[in-house]
Amino acid sequence: MTRSSTSASPDQNRDAMNEPRGVVTAVLWASGWLAAIVAIAVTAISATTALRLTGVPDPGPLTTYGLPTLTAIGEFAAAIALGCAVFAAFFVPPQSDNVLDVGGYRAIRIAASSALVWSVCALLLMPLSASEVSGSPLSEAIKPANLINAYGQVAEVRTWFWTAVFALVAAIIARTILKWGPTVAVIAFTIFSLMPSALAGHSSSGGNHDIATNSLILHLIGATLWLGGLAAVVVYALASGRWRGLAVRRFSRVAFWCIIVVGLSGVVNAAVRVPLDQLFSDTYGQLVIAKVAALIVLGALGAWHRRVTIAQLDSAERPSLFVRFGLVELAVFAATFGLAVGLSRTPPPALDTADVSSVENAIGYDLDGPPTFVRFVTDWRFDLIFGLAAIVLAVVYIRGVVRLKRRGDDWPIGRTFAWLLGCLLLLLATSSGLGRYAPAMFSVHMIAHMLMSMMIPVLLVLGGPVTLALRALPPAGRGNPPGPREWIQAGVHSGPSRFLTHPLIAAIMFVGSFYLLYLGGLYESVVEYHAAHLLMNLHFLLSGYLFYWLVIGIDPAPRQVKPVAKLGIVLGSLPFHAFFGVALMMTTAVIAENYYRGLNLPWTYNLFDDQRAGGGIAWAAGEIPLVVIMLALLVQWQRSDTRQAKRYDRNAVRDHDAELENYNEMLKELNKRG
Repeated sequence: MTRSSTSASPDQNRDAMNEPRGVVTAVLWASGWLAAIVAIAVTAISATTALRLTGVPDPGPLTTYGLPTLTAIGEFAAAIALGCAVFAAFFVPPQSDNVLDVGGYRAIRIAASSALVWSVCALLLMPLSASEVSGSPLSEAIKPANLINAYGQVAEVRTWFWTAVFALVAAIIARTILKWGPTVAVIAFTIFSLMPSALAGHSSSGGNHDIATNSLILHLIGATLWLGGLAAVVVYALASGRWRGLAVRRFSRVAFWCIIVVGLSGVVNAAVRVPLDQLFSDTYGQLVIAKVAALIVLGALGAWHRRVTIAQLDSAERPSLFVRFGLVELAVFAATFGLAVGLSRTPPPALDTADVSSVENAIGYDLDGPPTFVRFVTDWRFDLIFGLAAIVLAVVYIRGVVRLKRRGDDWPIGRTFAWLLGCLLLLLATSSGLGRYAPAMFSVHMIAHMLMSMMIPVLLVLGGPVTLALRALPPAGRGNPPGPREWIQAGVHSGPSRFLTHPLIAAIMFVGSFYLLYLGGLYESVVEYHAAHLLMNLHFLLSGYLFYWLVIGIDPAPRQVKPVAKLGIVLGSLPFHAFFGVALMMTTAVIAENYYRGLNLPWTYNLFDDQRAGGGIAWAAGEIPLVVIMLALLVQWQRSDTRQAKRYDRNAVRDHDAELENYNEMLKELNKRG
């Protein structure tokens, strides 16, 4: 971080923060209550229908309207927490010593308070959810014994508990930090706090729940970041922050992609939940249309007023025009958020579940027959998380290469080929017939697992994405606010990167997780959950990337390891991987037998033989990556020797081979003594 300025003390930061605190607090609370009022109004429309469909007694108005009120306020607070944390991390620069500037300090303190509100709301929603599900009054559900019992029986209670835990961790971190780096942890835990509710609700059950859940995850993150970022820049402009023009321009870029993500994911989710013929006749469908209209208005309003007011932000002392339009947009967004909360409380149209098979109910879709090569190639089901990630990674990489070419710089074609091949394999492993059959058969799951952990990370690492980014992105320049290039450099050389790339840590994460997941009983406990499959795929990719970044990475890394040491790490780790495959083949019990038998697949196969095949796949899967690793290490070793030889030759020319002359003189002296 290169901006040169005198670091402000925490006391000075607090004084600067206190000036607009009253107005900021009033604006945020008013927006949160506006969201709650809209949520209550929408809930009132369908409350009677919801009770009739669930078939439970009326728990009372305190539960019926307390749930949407606290949900709206809590989720609005979560949006403020995420937006302010992103604002402190990326929208405004820190000081030269990485201490947060006044604007960043104010934002991270607002994030701390908002995350705490989110945590408290989630805790209060636990007894309210228990009351709603059981139909008992809140006075009964809130009793400790009943609440403890509800935690084990009611999924919503567990959902809100883990939401509260993640939000509280985010609040504690945000309240205790002063420097730029830990703001990333606040962002991460705030996003974690959104996941329990994203993985529950209407989208988590029934047919197509894999698509519905993935689209809801994207929708919720995009909408939360969009609203929170808007609130953060409005608050910063309200306080006449120094970097308000830069902050709004950076937010506008983020908001543009948020609009696209929110719009497309919303359409996908609605298409899964609402039949087209009920879109205008059913209450749920009408609310979906109202929400889409509100999002269109928000996008148009934001684009128009930022085009008009950004220039005024840099020139005016008090950016009143931007603030006025920003407050209007924030109010519309708060009402839209309340509408979304009310929509989540409204029962979707009843779908015909008579023909839903057990396999469709479990994994979200049907399978027509046993896996074959033709089905692997042709039977696609696009994964909205990892399939989309593969496409985005490929497009961003190509853009970086094109930018280098236009500038006249070369980029090795082999690296481009490796990266694009890795992206293609990621797409195939998650979205082709291979990804479609992976949740239903252990052997196919193991093929996808080995691709995600062994082959894809090798290719992505050989693509050198960090080196490409550092060459393609322009440096901020001395005295200018840091940008993406500086953020990447700071991340590569950060403390967490050094910890995760320690050879022992990287090897344990890479190999040890196999034993814990499959032989330790964890896989059997979580295999039925869609969230578990998302987390497993993410872990396979990240742990594999970290391991291969350490042993064959061509990118700059926080730890410099010699080729001989890299070879030792590989030879010391891969035997454990091979032994895992052997141990899997030698197991006498079928892993997750109840889950696989409960699928009732329309074809017959032996679960034990399928598991042994999976073990054989795991045992043999290390051979191809091992060959690639050995070739890469040999090339690196040869290039290292070549660089040393060239460096020696340059030194010899510069000092007339003084080292050799000294060596010859030493030999002559020894000869005389002899």
